[in-house]
Amino acid sequence: MTIMRAARPAIAITLALGLAACAERGGTGTGGPGDPSEPSQAAATEGLVLRAEETGGFVTPSMLAGRLPRASVYADGRVITEGPVPAIYPGPALPNLQVAQIGREAVQELVDRALAAGVDETSDLGTPPIADAPSSRFTVVTAEDTYVREVYALWETTEEAGLTAGQAAAREALADLLGALTDPGAAATTPFATQSLAAIAAPWVDPGDALVQPELAWPGPALPGEPTGGPPDVTCVTATGVEAQALLQAAGAANAATPWTTPDGARWSVTFRPLLPDETGCADLTD
Repeated sequence: MTIMRAARPAIAITLALGLAACAERGGTGTGGPGDPSEPSQAAATEGLVLRAEETGGFVTPSMLAGRLPRASVYADGRVITEGPVPAIYPGPALPNLQVAQIGREAVQELVDRALAAGVDETSDLGTPPIADAPSSRFTVVTAEDTYVREVYALWETTEEAGLTAGQAAAREALADLLGALTDPGAAATTPFATQSLAAIAAPWVDPGDALVQPELAWPGPALPGEPTGGPPDVTCVTATGVEAQALLQAAGAANAATPWTTPDGARWSVTFRPLLPDETGCADLTD
């Protein structure tokens, strides 16, 4: 569990939102207290102020690298979440990313709620005796600091998990926060217009489901690309501009099990991962 902690005057949070609204693209980080009148980590990440995501768990390396945050909130009011996915097999090749637009006051309320839920605190959350569950990671960015808190098996916890009353209450507050972030409420959502796209590739393996999957020629950057930090045969490439649009068009005619072929005769399984406004490439997808 990683936590950065500092004083949290309301004015610092408000300044972070104002600074981040006019920020330029850059990398994220976890730093110490700073002068709230200076550009902050929020400004360096084009306005990211709040994120909820899952890490770890018993999933494939490609899924780990390509997993999308549950919710990302930006200072300009954009809230990006993953929408419903058709219950079909194989599933769509592209995720259903949606964006809602909320007001600046609503952004402030979400940040306040995250801090009230203990994202910047260090109290013990307990470790339920559950194997291979993911952790829920919450990040809050203010003008003064970046707070990161992880809680293991947030959704899988049962009454028999051996938690104290305090641990259970703290987990419930974080679960309620996650519910608020992933529910747009009255705010209408529209498809997120992806400008950059990462593709996590691995050698294609027949799933053995007796379904015939038509091959498609790979129209993107040369595979295999750069390592993701997991198994050496799981790699990543990034496409932007015209190349990204070509990939999006091709993926629209594919599904999650499509074999993608390259001129050398190789066949690849590809997980498509739209890059969010504060992300620039494959390096942003690894912990």
